[in-house]
Amino acid sequence: MGKLRLGVLASGRGSNLQAIMDAAAACKIEADVSVVISDNEDAYALERARQRGIPAEFVNPKSFASKSEYEKAIVEQLNRHGVELVCLAGYMRIVGTVMLNAFRNKIMNIHPALLPAFPGLHGQEQAWRYGVKFSGCTVHFVDEGVDTGPIIIQAVVPVLDDDTADTLAVRILEQEHVIYPEAIRRFAEGRLKIVGRKVFTKEIEPFRSQESE
Repeated sequence: MGKLRLGVLASGRGSNLQAIMDAAAACKIEADVSVVISDNEDAYALERARQRGIPAEFVNPKSFASKSEYEKAIVEQLNRHGVELVCLAGYMRIVGTVMLNAFRNKIMNIHPALLPAFPGLHGQEQAWRYGVKFSGCTVHFVDEGVDTGPIIIQAVVPVLDDDTADTLAVRILEQEHVIYPEAIRRFAEGRLKIVGRKVFTKEIEPFRSQESE
C-alpha cells in the first residue's frame, strides 16, 4: 500500500502546508503532497510547493462563470494528481457542493480557535477580544457549513494576561503545525471513524509476537 496522496488548497503564505511537507519529508506521516492549488496567483504557498518539486497550480476563480464551474476545475486537478485527501491550509473560500460531493469526508481544514467557538475569519482575535482564558486550534472535516464539520483533533493554548491578538496568534500557529500533520497521520493509518458529529480515533494494536500468544 502506497503513501496517501494529499492535495493542499491554500490562498496565502502556506505555513501549514510547510508543516505538512516537512512531516512527510521526515516520514512522520505516511503521506505525500501531490499537488498544491491556490486561488491566488501570488500565494507564497505555490512557491513553497515549487521549491519542493511539487506541482503548483493557480486556478483563477474569475475565469469561471460560477462557483460550481470553478470547483469542477479544482476537482479535475485533484483527480488528475490522484488525490485521496484534500487539506485546506489557509484556503479563503467556502467549499461548495461540487467539492464536497467529490471528496465526502475526505476534506480537512485547520481553524485557529477551539470550535465551535469563534468560527469564521480571525478566530484568534475573536477569542482574544472576548476575553477567554484558553484558546487554541481545531482540525475538522469540512461539511456544508462554515467551520461546522466533525472535529478530529484540538490543541489548547492559554491566553496570557499580556497577550495581544498577534502574540496569541503566533502561539496558536505553533500548535496548528503540530496537530494538522497528526490528523493527517491518523487518516493515513485508517484510524479515523465518523459517527454522527463525533470523530473517533482507533487505537493502534500493540505488536504481539507468536511467542506471547
